[in-house]
Amino acid sequence: MKPEEAAQAIRDKAPAYGEAKAQRVYLEEFRKSQKALLMKDALEMGFEAANAQEREAYADPIYAKLLRGLAAAIEKEETLKWEIEAARLDIEIFRTREATNRLQDRAHQ
Repeated sequence: MKPEEAAQAIRDKAPAYGEAKAQRVYLEEFRKSQKALLMKDALEMGFEAANAQEREAYADPIYAKLLRGLAAAIEKEETLKWEIEAARLDIEIFRTREATNRLQDRAHQ
């Protein structure tokens, strides 16, 4: 990949990466709120002990669905992160090759 193309790929992916990271952070924070709400529901169902409420919250299908969403958000974020990193590496490889070519040109003069 040419360095200009690699730089453009980074620019193109940056907004999607930002959105993916924001979604991941949101879901991580929302997980805490969801757990608290589910624990409150468990208390209303008669589970007095906090550990019992927590167990009920973790076992709830709503919580499991949230975790699947969080896993998908992490996967998307990490994929974009490494695509951006690969484009950065393409630029570095180009720079290294160009520096090597300049050294070789000087050696042959």
